[in-house]
Amino acid sequence: MEIGLVGLGRMGLNLAINMLSHGHRVVAYNRSPERVRVAEKEGATGAYSLDELAAKLAAPRVVWLMVPAGRPVDEMLDGLVPHLSSEDIVIDGGNSHYQDTLRRHATLSQRGIRLVDIGTSGGVEGARNGVCAMVGADPEVFSFIEPLLQDISAKHGYLHTGPVGSGHFAKMVHNGVEYGMLQAIGEGFELLERGPFAFDLAAIARVWNHGSVIRGWLMALMEQAFRKDPRLDGIRGVVHSSGEGLWAVKAALDLGVPAPVMAISLLVRYRSEQEDSFAGKVVAALRREFGGHPPEPAAAQGAAPAGADE
Repeated sequence: MEIGLVGLGRMGLNLAINMLSHGHRVVAYNRSPERVRVAEKEGATGAYSLDELAAKLAAPRVVWLMVPAGRPVDEMLDGLVPHLSSEDIVIDGGNSHYQDTLRRHATLSQRGIRLVDIGTSGGVEGARNGVCAMVGADPEVFSFIEPLLQDISAKHGYLHTGPVGSGHFAKMVHNGVEYGMLQAIGEGFELLERGPFAFDLAAIARVWNHGSVIRGWLMALMEQAFRKDPRLDGIRGVVHSSGEGLWAVKAALDLGVPAPVMAISLLVRYRSEQEDSFAGKVVAALRREFGGHPPEPAAAQGAAPAGADE
């Protein structure tokens, strides 16, 4: 398949490499031309403007956006849509709010352009080796792009969740769950670290990941993080909220769903920006391992800008 890929950050570039490794033709665009040149070295066809991107794609065009949620998506669509035609497909693979997705779908439909929302999980490693994709799309559009999704996703790692908007809603809830899981792991290791025994925390993470009820990828990443820095002395326990946890809590309030773990996990992230803690260090270390989100160095003062979405 031929894909236009807009946005070559950590996730976007690795997604491009994933597509290329499966034989898909990728026309890559990024506002910073240096990233386009990096993609070209990996085998992508470079485009240095949105009109060049559109011109290098055969109809019906498929353009996948990997840009931050909110205004950047609207700005990119404003620049891209004049170069597209009816029946072209735009995929928003970022963490947009589902209500923004519904609004954009209504606008693009007036021009005959089909929107797909893909909630993409798996971090940088997943982008490169197999994503988890939650796909909101009209059935015929999903069928058209499914061969691509099958190639770039982990085994059993993609799902047509329903109509447009459902993919981003599912990813929003996914990230709310993630907030709670990360916080529980952080609190557990803080209890170990402050307890009366001199635990090897990397060894604890390793043994918990072999046969225990809480085994899984996050525990493997926890061992990896402790191997690099046994007491996480090199980072601060500042954990920024990237947006989806807040959206999930608001949706829970709107729908009358009790979600205390998500809500408390979100509030703890806000607290982490005011005061350091070992639990915060654990969560910051895990986000670095799976998503490439750089933690604040231990000597840093003040809060850094929020990182990209998980």
